[in-house]
Amino acid sequence: METLDDYILGHIDPESEYLHRLYRATQLHLLYGRMASGHLQGRMLKMLVGMIHPKLVLEIGTYSGYSGLCIAEGLLEDGHLHTIEINDEQEDFTLPWFQSSPYADKITMHIGDAIDVIPQLGLSFDLAFIDGDKRRYVDYYELVLSYLNPGGYIIADNTLWDGHVLETDTHDQQTLGIQAFNDLVASDTRVEKVILPIRDGLTIIHKKN
Repeated sequence: METLDDYILGHIDPESEYLHRLYRATQLHLLYGRMASGHLQGRMLKMLVGMIHPKLVLEIGTYSGYSGLCIAEGLLEDGHLHTIEINDEQEDFTLPWFQSSPYADKITMHIGDAIDVIPQLGLSFDLAFIDGDKRRYVDYYELVLSYLNPGGYIIADNTLWDGHVLETDTHDQQTLGIQAFNDLVASDTRVEKVILPIRDGLTIIHKKN
């Protein structure tokens, strides 16, 4: 029997054959394969990038590169993505997928802690996608906001956290990190914000001029 998820995927743009192969390779060869953005979120990221028209994009949490490739797909000719991955062992898997893609010249991959790497880049960004360590979302947010151009956007992933954000008596540090992030953004008058209940929750944040 067809599920609602199946119906949705059957009525949106298909993922490319290259992305399909990357997603399968992610599930086969990497731990926690569900961390990859996947078809629906990937098409959403590509469309959002196409709507915003950013020249410089920052991504925190490269993982297998699926989201990065979808972001790069939506960039204009002069657009560029800087993506940061803290796990140096991930580079051997992900970098070849970037280099063999049609968007190789639009993506620069950095290995290291985003908190250290971002200031070293000396760049300001029009769009940022936060999908790193959930325990550090507040730190990422404050740092990224300081390097985001006025009028720029932040997209934060996993902000519903499988519904765990509703828990009032939790000691899970990732859940606490997402809750603290959501509370901070909700009360932050520097930005406009909306949570989309897509996949595991996407928060769209607009930095006011």
